This record gives sequence, structure tokens and C-alpha cells, in this order.
Amino acid sequence: MPAISVIVPVYKAESFLRKCTDSVLHQRLPDLELLLIDDGSPDGSGALCDAIAGEDGRVRVFHKENGGVSSARNLGLAQAKGQYIAFVDSDDWMEPEMLKTLHTALQSAQADSAGCAHLNVTPSGQSWPEAGVLPAGVYGTDEMMRGIVDPLLGDRVGAKVVNGFIWRFLFSADVIRAHGMSFEGAYLEDELFLMEYFCYAKKLVMVDQPLYCYLQNPGSVTHRYMKNYMDTFHRFMERKEELARRLGLESRRPQWRQNSNFAGLLIAIGNEYAAGNNATAAEKRERVRRIAALPEMEEALWAVHPDGQSRNKRIVTALVRRRWFGLLTLLYRMKNRS
Repeated sequence: MPAISVIVPVYKAESFLRKCTDSVLHQRLPDLELLLIDDGSPDGSGALCDAIAGEDGRVRVFHKENGGVSSARNLGLAQAKGQYIAFVDSDDWMEPEMLKTLHTALQSAQADSAGCAHLNVTPSGQSWPEAGVLPAGVYGTDEMMRGIVDPLLGDRVGAKVVNGFIWRFLFSADVIRAHGMSFEGAYLEDELFLMEYFCYAKKLVMVDQPLYCYLQNPGSVTHRYMKNYMDTFHRFMERKEELARRLGLESRRPQWRQNSNFAGLLIAIGNEYAAGNNATAAEKRERVRRIAALPEMEEALWAVHPDGQSRNKRIVTALVRRRWFGLLTLLYRMKNRS
């Protein structure tokens, strides 16, 4: 049994997969296995996965029909043999000491989970660190609920939002399997996974080093236009409702639905004006008007008044509340041209 199973979903990753896998295989903790899940990639990624596996016996490759990142991670979880699980996106990479640092900290603290900070990296090579979900230290169940679960449930707008970055953590395989955890969906699936996991974990140790390198890839799903975003968001909210009921979280953040819908509305608006949406300006304006008129969005728009919003989000919120969708569309057109 390897100490750690590293799961990498692979789709259209031919140009950057080698850097990702090299960073895993050259970790200073060699007691690992690398699971490459070829999610029906149409480029040469599948063949590259096989080539990498032929070079290192710690690599196992699974080829499947395209089903999205959640189904790829679920296959990896089903096949993983390690005591702990780490996730890596195929366009990112680890610092050489990441797994050893987290594993050592985890064992020293007798914890079942470990996390770190990360480094944001642009394609041009610029980089800046981003702090971990909690400061360096050891945290028990109550502290994890307050510091991770509560913000993921309800604090989705404002100056500081806890992101559902699963690749900053070492997860206990026993915890995941004991509760039958899995991923679902193509967007925000990691946020729900993280929220559920830290309802079950007993102890988390955090280190403050930025050990994971997150590429700000303009081609990733978080930067592309999503034609069916609202369907995806509604399914996300259904799953979040189910988790909140099952895990008894309803009373922890009474306004969590409004906060989540408010955040979803802002994302939906940005999505309509994203590159790749070939609709006319009039069509985009009408879609935004219809989304903002949905009862749950209308309620959120007037119930939530977040502190610390960025200037751009304050402007968008003010224009939508006043129903000035023409001006909103014009401002987005100007922004996209700059």
C-alpha cells in the first residue's frame, strides 16, 4: 500500500501533462502512486499517459469515455490504494517537497488531513502566493466547522471567500470511503466535496508554505463560457441543499441560500459576457434580465448586502438592482475590448 495516491484527471492536456506528472514523480516522498485518468481526451493525452506509465512503475493509467472531471476523479478514488489521497489538475504542478511536508506534518500531529497554501502562476510566469484555508496550526472538529464548512456553506460573497480548492490538501482515504464520498457535476463540485469532507474529518494540520502551483489557465472550465451554466448551478444548489439537510448544517448559516444564490447570480452574469458566447448584445442583455428575475435571484439580490465587494462587483450589483441591463452590457463590452 503506497502512502499517497495522487489522482490526475486528464483531458486535452497533451501540452502540459508532462510537467504535471514530473512534479509528482519527483516528489521527495517517493512512496506514492500516480493515477492518470484519461477522460476520453481527443488529443494525444491518452498515449502520453501510457508512455509515462511505461517509464515509471508507480504510474497507473485508466482510459474511459468522456464524462467530465467528476467521473474521472471518482474512477481514481475507486482505484486508489494509498492511505491518503491527493488531487492534482493536469495543468498544475507540485513543489518537490509538497507531499513530504504534508505527510510529515500529518503524522506529527496525528491528524487525518493536511493542507497548505498555494502559488498562483500566470502563463507569462508571474506568480503570487495565496494563503491556505486556515493559518498554520492544528485544528479540531469545531474549528474546521467554523473555519471551513461554515464559509463554504454560506459565506460566498464579500471580501474573503473560502475557495473549494481540493488540490491543497491530503485527504484520508478511510474517511472518504467510510462515508461513500464522491464528486458530481462539472462546476463547483470540489466546493461540495470539501464541505462534506470536513464535516467528517477529526483533525487537520495546516502548513503555511505555498506548495502547490495553480496555473491561471485561460482555457480552463472556470474561464470559459458555459452554455448550460444555470442548469449546472441549479443542480449544484440541489446537492448543497441535500448536504445541508443530511449533515445538519441548516442552522449554522441561516442565510446560506441567499448568499449562494447571490454569488451564483454574479457568476452567471459574468458567464453571459464571457469570451466564447457568440450571442448578440441584445440576446445577452435579455438572458441576464431573465436570470436576475428568477425568484431566488430576486430574493438574494435584495436580501444580501455584502461587505468588502470589489469595485467591479459593486457596480454590477448596483446596475442589476436598478435593472439597467443596457448599461451593464455596454460596460462589459468595453471591458472585454480592453
